[in-house]
Amino acid sequence: LHARYVLNLLHETRKHLKQLPNISHVSTCYSEEVTVCGDLHGQLDDLFLIFYKNGLPSPSKSYVFNGDFVDRGKQSLEVLIILFTFLLIYPKEVHLNRGNHEDHMVNLRYGFCVGLKHHVHGKKILRMFHNVF
Repeated sequence: LHARYVLNLLHETRKHLKQLPNISHVSTCYSEEVTVCGDLHGQLDDLFLIFYKNGLPSPSKSYVFNGDFVDRGKQSLEVLIILFTFLLIYPKEVHLNRGNHEDHMVNLRYGFCVGLKHHVHGKKILRMFHNVF
């Protein structure tokens, strides 16, 4: 994606997240299913496998992602773009909880920042990611 679209996605995600309460309540009944995922750590293949096995987020398929979306894996940016896009498309069905890897200092230590620093608009994108986190 062009940097302009990434920045726009981040802006819209931040705007949406600011409107949410600190605690999200997700309820279900026997006829509904909620998929709870955690610790993707930039592993895009793992995210694709989860969607393959459980289906894509939709009005009838809710997801809770329990943080640690980035670091360690090579495709943290792609994982975040997909999660943020689904969050904006299905705001009542996709829930994102911040993990410790969505912290600036942890990003510096485990590598999320490295991949973006050398991109033409990387510093601006990275600043916006930290703002969203």
